Amino acid sequence: MRRFYALISVGALLGALSACGGGGESEAGGPITLRMTTWSANPAHVELFDAIAADYKATHPDVTVSFEALPLESYTTTVTTQIAGGNPPDIAWILEGAAPDFVSSGALVPLDDSIEDTADLAPAATALWKQDGKLMGYPFSTSPFGVFVNTDLLKQAGQELPSGTGWTWDSAVAVAGATAAKTGKQGLVIRDFDYKDWTNLATVFRGWGAEAWSADGKTCGFDQKPMTDAMTFLHRAIFTEKALPAPGVAADFFAGESAMTIAQISRASLLKEAKFGWTLVPLPAGPAGSYSVIGQGGLGVLKKSEHAEAAADFVAFFTSPANSAKLAAFFPPPRQSQLTAETLAKANPLLKPDQLQDVVIDGIANGVVKPSHTGSAEINQAVRSSLDPLWKADADVTGVLGGVCAAIQPLLAK
Repeated sequence: MRRFYALISVGALLGALSACGGGGESEAGGPITLRMTTWSANPAHVELFDAIAADYKATHPDVTVSFEALPLESYTTTVTTQIAGGNPPDIAWILEGAAPDFVSSGALVPLDDSIEDTADLAPAATALWKQDGKLMGYPFSTSPFGVFVNTDLLKQAGQELPSGTGWTWDSAVAVAGATAAKTGKQGLVIRDFDYKDWTNLATVFRGWGAEAWSADGKTCGFDQKPMTDAMTFLHRAIFTEKALPAPGVAADFFAGESAMTIAQISRASLLKEAKFGWTLVPLPAGPAGSYSVIGQGGLGVLKKSEHAEAAADFVAFFTSPANSAKLAAFFPPPRQSQLTAETLAKANPLLKPDQLQDVVIDGIANGVVKPSHTGSAEINQAVRSSLDPLWKADADVTGVLGGVCAAIQPLLAK
C-alpha cells in the first residue's frame, strides 16, 4: 500500500479525496485534540512547538494540540496515506516540493481570514502557497541554505576559508578535499541528500544557472548544458577530488565528522554544545555568479479535518507576529517586518548579525525555492532512479542526464 501511494500522483490522490467531502467541525462539542504532522523531531523544535501549544491551551482549555514527527524521507507519502486511510491530520507541515499538489488539489482550507496581518507577508515567500489569490498554506519557514564550516578542521589541515570573491565552488571543493585528505574526516556534506533526495542538489547546480525544468514546468532541464556542467563538476568532486562523501558513506558535520555541510539555520541549534569552532557562510558562487536556494515549509489545514475551524484558529495563533518571532530561532519568517538582522539575532544567539544578513535576509531577497512541481512524488522518484547510474566513478554524465529527461518529460507534460 505504501509503495502504491509513492507511485501515484499526490495531487491526484488529494484531489480525489477532497472531492469526497470534507470533515468540518465536529458536532459532538466538548474537548478536542488537534494533530499536526511535522518532519522534525529535533528536541529544540519540539520544545518550542509544545510551548506554543501550551500558551494556546491557556486561553482555549478545551483544545489540546499534539505534534506527530514523521521521517523526512517518507513524510509526504505518509501524510497522504493517512488522509487516504481516513486518519488525516488536522494541520500538516507541507514541504515545498509537495506544495503545488496540496495547493491545487482543493485539499486545504483557505487561510486568508485566519492569518494575522497578511499584508506583512513577503510576496516572494507566499507565491508557492497561493491559488486564485487565496492563501492556501502559510510558509512559516522560508529558509535559505548556507554552508556551515568546521574552522578547527580547516586549521588542522592547514587550510583557510576563502572569502569575498574567492568563495567559489572551485575553492570550496579544493579546501574540502584537502581537509578530508589531511584529517581523515569527510569534506563537504550536502545534508539530507544521501544520494536519495536529489532536490537538495539544487544548492549546487543553481550555481551554474541550471534548472530541473523550465519555468512553466513543461520542459526537462537535466539534459541542458548548465546542468551537464554542474553535474560533471559534482561527479568529479565526489570521485576524483574526494571532496564529498562517496555513496554509502555517512558523515555528520554537527558531530565533527566533516569540514563543511550545506544546511539551513534551523540546524544551528545542533551546535549549541559543539566542541569545535565553526562559522556560517553563504553558498559559494558558481560560474553563473552568486545565488541562493530556499527551502520552505508551509502549514496547511486539511478540509478532511473534523475540526478544521479550530485548526485554522490554532494556525493563526501559531503564526502570529509574537510566535513568528519565537519560531525565527529556527525558521526564518515570511513577515517582512521581522526580516532584519537585529530581530533575527535576538532569536538566534548562536549566529552573528552579519551571518544572518548574508545568508538569511539577502538569501530570501535573492533566492529561488527548491524544485517543486505537481505530481512531485512520481517525478521525484523517476529522477532519483534515473540518477542512480550517475553515482559511479565511470558514469557517463551526459548519458545519465539524458536518461533523466527521457523518464520525466512525459510526467512534466501531464
